[in-house]
Amino acid sequence: MKYPEPTVGAVIFNPDNKILLCKSHKWHNKYIIPGGHIELGEKMEEALKREILEETGLEIYDIHLISIKESVYNKVFHEKKHFIFIDYICKTDSYNVILNEEAQEYEWVDLNEIDNYELGGFVKPLLKEIKNKKESKSKIEIFYGY
Repeated sequence: MKYPEPTVGAVIFNPDNKILLCKSHKWHNKYIIPGGHIELGEKMEEALKREILEETGLEIYDIHLISIKESVYNKVFHEKKHFIFIDYICKTDSYNVILNEEAQEYEWVDLNEIDNYELGGFVKPLLKEIKNKKESKSKIEIFYGY
């Protein structure tokens, strides 16, 4: 592709306030948040709902934009790509994850446990920022880059 690839990702909280991490071969077998590409003519939140349903079988709601960042030919991904990551925080009422071929396994994780996981891409700084905001009880705001 000649142009940057816009993608959406979701930090999904279940009813126990745990987040979903998925282990992916595309990210060197590290844990990431689920998401994917925005299709032509598709709105960002529509793409997010579609990708999460396709990759995890989960329906999400209470969706809020939290992060925009880019990655230009970074080695953390298995291919040389220019991504624009548009990440959201959201909720699900389900615990039942049905993975497609893009992830090999999953875990529901408390934010206090994220240091116990090998996280891929830019997931660790994103989750640490969310954890810090939740601990301080301040509103989670949009942040750019890292």
